[in-house]
Amino acid sequence: MPERSESLADEPFDGRYPTSHERMTGLPWDASYHDGPAPWDIGRPQPAIVRLASEGGFVGAVLDAGCGTGENALHVASLGLPVLGVDVAETALAIARAKAGDRGIEAEFAAADALRLERLGRRFETVLDCGLFHTFDGDERSGYVTSLASVTEHGGTLYVLCFSDDGPDTGPHPVSREDLRAAFAPGDEWSVMAIEPDRIQTRFHDDGAPAWLATIRRI
Repeated sequence: MPERSESLADEPFDGRYPTSHERMTGLPWDASYHDGPAPWDIGRPQPAIVRLASEGGFVGAVLDAGCGTGENALHVASLGLPVLGVDVAETALAIARAKAGDRGIEAEFAAADALRLERLGRRFETVLDCGLFHTFDGDERSGYVTSLASVTEHGGTLYVLCFSDDGPDTGPHPVSREDLRAAFAPGDEWSVMAIEPDRIQTRFHDDGAPAWLATIRRI
């Protein structure tokens, strides 16, 4: 790991190795929040997550990996569940904390690398990935899946909402059902329970982009 510099401007990735998306754009995730809302920041929770919560999909301690400005985490926390939202974008986290305070919702937000979640030293019964999995390339996915396993209780549930390759007007970095099944291949850690078509709302799609909602059990 490179030595951290005195200035975040000089070390925009804060001492960590940039992800494939960051290498492609040349910018850290935090930059997405500097000039107004990010393309995926719709100012409300994703409808798929609201529906999932209404069906009792979230139980116990909840982790939102790649929480952004916190809308999904705050919605789940408003139901009375303990929620930790993590992200590498400090600007997004500051916005999420301000929202929590303004709305009187108790939720925790912390800076963490999704590829190093074991550093949290905690485990969760429900883990949410909304729009993060599809940003990792094939070489990064195995490390990310291992990272998720380190914080998901045995018997716990992971939900992945990601851009789908099925249909017109797909979002960036679309993935296939086969990509998801390959990443969470049967073994001693995960069991894919379902992969259903859904939508991800963005600021550039009138009716959302095609998505998969995967329900994955930690075994």
